[in-house]
Amino acid sequence: MARIQGVRREQAGPMVKLVYRLGPRMMKKLTGRDPQTGSGLEPIEIWAHQPKMMTGMGRFNQAVRKGKSVDERTKNLVELKGAQLIGCEYCVDLGSQICRNSGFSDEELLALPRYRQSELFTEREKTALDYAAAVMRTPVEVTDDLFARMKEHFSDEQMVEITALLTLVNLDRFNAAFGIGSAGFSEGMVCVVPDRPATSASVAEIA
Repeated sequence: MARIQGVRREQAGPMVKLVYRLGPRMMKKLTGRDPQTGSGLEPIEIWAHQPKMMTGMGRFNQAVRKGKSVDERTKNLVELKGAQLIGCEYCVDLGSQICRNSGFSDEELLALPRYRQSELFTEREKTALDYAAAVMRTPVEVTDDLFARMKEHFSDEQMVEITALLTLVNLDRFNAAFGIGSAGFSEGMVCVVPDRPATSASVAEIA
């Protein structure tokens, strides 16, 4: 359970109510299933305490996700890896199901924490995951060598898109700080485990 209660529908203003109405449809499209715990919109419900901030975050999210220079598989991989490193239970639960719904196998999800030793990912994907891990560290640890390796696989336009996506993923710290747990999008299925769980509740690899 989150550390504070989100804004209930009956307390919300018109804009927030609209987001609450459209949100489940968007989540179902991304994940292919309904949440098994709660509404699945817990982060939005907490952001709703600051409607203008919530709206601004939504616009930033949409702008980044409209990028089309990088393939969806790579974007899903780096986003899930970033969420894993933050330790956001909500995000790895959601991200695991988004990846599965987009075609990832259970074997690929289970291999993600040890991607360098896996034959399931290409060198291009492994380099992108190296970059994701370096960007998500505090302080950022993107070396000249790593950047040069990224440039062997990605154009300037793609580099901006990937880095913008990781900047967006970094905002998942909001969820971790408020202790927002899994919504059960991956319940009963394989789910990547957070590197640093935000709460004492754990996310099992296989529920």
